[in-house]
Amino acid sequence: MTLTPLTRPARLRPGARVAVVAPSGPVPAERLEAGLDILRGWDLDPVVAPHVLDVHPRLGYLAGTDEDRARDLQDAWCDPAVSAVLCARGGYGVQRMADLLDWTAMRAAGPKVFVGYSDITALHEAFARRLGLVTLHGPMTAAMTFLKDAATQESLRATLFEPESVRVLGQDTARGLVPGRAAGVTFGGCVSLLAAELGTPYARTSAAGGLLLIEDVGEEPYRLDRILTQLLRSGGLDGVAGVGLGSWAECGAPEDVRALLLDRLGGLGVPVVEELGFGHGESNLTVPLGVSAVLDAESATLTLDLPALV
Repeated sequence: MTLTPLTRPARLRPGARVAVVAPSGPVPAERLEAGLDILRGWDLDPVVAPHVLDVHPRLGYLAGTDEDRARDLQDAWCDPAVSAVLCARGGYGVQRMADLLDWTAMRAAGPKVFVGYSDITALHEAFARRLGLVTLHGPMTAAMTFLKDAATQESLRATLFEPESVRVLGQDTARGLVPGRAAGVTFGGCVSLLAAELGTPYARTSAAGGLLLIEDVGEEPYRLDRILTQLLRSGGLDGVAGVGLGSWAECGAPEDVRALLLDRLGGLGVPVVEELGFGHGESNLTVPLGVSAVLDAESATLTLDLPALV
């Protein structure tokens, strides 16, 4: 089964209400407030879900209980006054609460914008499988990169309000690792989460015709090797049309990571472009998942066929 483009949500307009949720790890209050100020500066009306600043009573790496995190996300998504749901941060925890969501109710609420990355990859996959919806792999409201990096902020702002202005994605650092040009539908995110989703109800059954976009943080080369090998052995990359690589922060020496990626991905026989600028790096460009695009190793770009949002 070949991947097909998903439904694109509507772009945001000045004054739009956006909900901020914390599906994973605990959120520092001062960083959250700084992120909200940025959103207000874009003439958005951000509302914070009730449990965003919670910490789980026993497991301090979670932002509150699984039930509360799931309820916040579902209530925000199903609120007809909310045009977008933005994640406050990643960390760990999405997989614990994904099965608590009422996907039928969320599907009935209709399409809207969803933004996040890192651990939020598990929700990107679930939204694609359960809702058939384009989502945005992009910065989170309380993430330091969003608070400090102008390019990160502008990439998200432009995607939300003027998506036709950011159809060609990539940074000056981008370059082809394996030559070629491929058309397909974007999918992916944090590669360790993609591997962790294998065998769950939200895992994709096919990558055929897909443009795989992957990045990660804090995974040493041998662990990245294990993750990619698991995806390869499972058949999770069979038929993939091309691979775009983001950042590999704290994953070891760049030359070692590059050698590993070439070793594991070069045998796919598809174009591979590295350093496209999304993920846990110094900048985190917003990349839509579920849209038709062209990956070109010669120009080292990812070009969307249509804007991310309508």
